[in-house]
Amino acid sequence: MHRLAVAVTEGVPIFELAIPCEVFGYERPGLAPTWYDFRLCAAAGTRTTAGFAADARYGLDALAEADTVVIPACANVLGDQPPGLVEAVRAAHGNGARIVSLCTGAFVLAAAGLLDGRPATTHWMHADQLSARYPEVRVDASVLYIDDGDVLTSAGTAAGLDLCLHVVRKDHGAAVAGALAKRLVMPAHRPGGQAQYIDTGITVQDADELGPLLDWARRHLDEPLTVPVLARRANVTTRTLIRRFHAATGTTPMAWLRGIRIDHARKLLETTSLPVDQVAERSGLGSPANLRHHFTRAVGVPPTAYRRASRPER
Repeated sequence: MHRLAVAVTEGVPIFELAIPCEVFGYERPGLAPTWYDFRLCAAAGTRTTAGFAADARYGLDALAEADTVVIPACANVLGDQPPGLVEAVRAAHGNGARIVSLCTGAFVLAAAGLLDGRPATTHWMHADQLSARYPEVRVDASVLYIDDGDVLTSAGTAAGLDLCLHVVRKDHGAAVAGALAKRLVMPAHRPGGQAQYIDTGITVQDADELGPLLDWARRHLDEPLTVPVLARRANVTTRTLIRRFHAATGTTPMAWLRGIRIDHARKLLETTSLPVDQVAERSGLGSPANLRHHFTRAVGVPPTAYRRASRPER
């Protein structure tokens, strides 16, 4: 049987730990002739979040004997990862194991050097930190998961389920993965990527200088706002406005405005039943075609698909 080991370290988030236990840790009669030789690996006395204790038969040294190693989200993305875990993951990969990380588990893989020069993802809230701390990693925060052959990484939290189903699909085929998805009451494939959950508005570093103008622009998104219009409102030249915007946001006035309009369109799609043409008009994106173009490019799914996912039929 395929030996699959899950690493449990002190303070690991319980949800991300539960995902591989649910997908790989139960016998699945009727789905496949053989399933996984599932091994929970932890040091004695290891506790997860919420005070659960890991009753593991194997220590972290058993990772080196596995065919697949799963690293759930790490307990702390700010400090160094547990040296014993990092070494065990490096040894497992050196022995030919497939390494899978869920959510912030990518920080463990990066610490082990397994992501150098590779594409990888993690929770969108921590993607910039992963990129800054490990610049050799090609971080993509827009996707649900990345399969780079022997190293696979998933985006935040529930995206771990998407990646674990993908692993089942690779090992046992699409029919088995689809049947398992039904048992888990989830889609076999989720449309789009992690980008649909990320706010697209650009952070403003100096709200004191631009704050009044930005507040005014947010209240007038449905009007034809241009750089000259914004400059006149701020009583400065267009060149001065562009310079101040770049200093405060790192981008241009129109790029900031487009992000705010997309976020407003998201809110309208989530909270109202307005037709797409009215959403486009009220958000200031103009025509439905223009809304679809910019929304899909920023969010990863078209407006109608986003509405279906965020506002299920009642």
